This record gives sequence, C-alpha cells and structure tokens, in this order.
Amino acid sequence: MTKVIIGANRGIGLEITRQLQARGDAVVATCRRAHPDLAATGAEVVEDVDVTRHETLRTLARHLHGRPVDWLMVVAGVMRVQRLGALDAEAVEAIRLQFETNALGPLMAVEALLPLVNDSGKIGIVTSRMGSIADNTSGGSYGYRMSKAAVNMAGASLAEDLRPRGISVALLHPGYVRTDMTNGNGHIDADESAAGLIARMDALDLQQTGRFWHAVSGEQLPW
Repeated sequence: MTKVIIGANRGIGLEITRQLQARGDAVVATCRRAHPDLAATGAEVVEDVDVTRHETLRTLARHLHGRPVDWLMVVAGVMRVQRLGALDAEAVEAIRLQFETNALGPLMAVEALLPLVNDSGKIGIVTSRMGSIADNTSGGSYGYRMSKAAVNMAGASLAEDLRPRGISVALLHPGYVRTDMTNGNGHIDADESAAGLIARMDALDLQQTGRFWHAVSGEQLPW
C-alpha cells in the first residue's frame, strides 16, 4: 500500500518522506518542483502538484489510479503576516492566498484522491494551533489563523463524512518548527516534528478521528 505526502519538497514534508522511506514504506511525495534533497530520499516524486490548482490534483489521481492509498497526508501550506491597521489590498490578497492554500487546498486534495483511499485508511492534515480560537491570546496573523481555523472545521466534517467507510482523519499541529516558513525560528527541528506526526498517524483510528492533536507531545488541543 502507498502513503501519499502532499507538499513534500522541504521542511516537515521532506522529513516525513525521508523517515517513512527509511522504514520501508512505499511513499509518493508530491511537490510543485522537486529539490535534490527530495529526490535523494528514494521516494517516488510527482512534480507539478499544486493544491490551489484542481487540475494538478486530478492529474495526480490519474497517475495513482489502481494503487490503494492507506495514508494521505496534506502538509502543504503558506504563511503570510498581516496586522490590524495595515489591511491594504496586498494584505487582503495574501489572506486569500492562505485560504486557498491552507483551507481549500487540503479539502480539494482529499476530494480528488478519496476514491483511491482504502476503507479503513487514514487522512492527516497538518494544521496549526494558531487556528485554535481558545488558544489565541496574542492576536494578529489574520490570514494564517483564519485559514487554519477553517481547515480544522473541514477536517472535523471530513471525519464525520468518512466514518462510514472506516477512514480516520487527524488534524495535526506539528509544533513550532525551525523551517523556512518560520525563518529558522522555532523550538524543534523538522525531523523531531516529522517523527511526532508519523507517530500520531500510526496510532490514529476511528475512536480518535476528527480530533486536533499536538503531534510532538500527543496532547489533544482545544478548538
């Protein structure tokens, strides 16, 4: 069976691919343009996959036709910072980009690939605790917070819709990870985050479906 990682070219997605491949899983790693580090993992790499472009997801589905998928993980995401008092046209466009990539993108990826996911398969969406309303004590980051709250709701709905097929869904906060997205800031490195994400997916079952997890600590996060 196959594990599909959407957004595997760098950072957390690259480390997930590397660790799954190292333990012997069959991995399909997607990206827009492959970095040599991704090719070096030995995973099957599929380029020209962009979660904001539906036709590329449909092309990926055709490429995978006939291959049962036991994991679908959507890691792809973007972060742009906006602040109150500076919500000009450029800032609003950045908010739209984050909604399209972080919220609509994972939903459309699941829609396109769902016919390939096994009954009793698993879907993981890498989100962020910045999408938690209860946990928001610092404000700001409007587009990122709003888009992650939206994908959390999408994941909760997917969990209910897919329960009859035995497909489990996890919403996964990767931790504050030192990656390009965070400009190298963070509490942990991508390899530690990836190990936690894989552990949560390994443990995922229908009793846990639709929950919001801290991938590294394993705690359930507030909405």
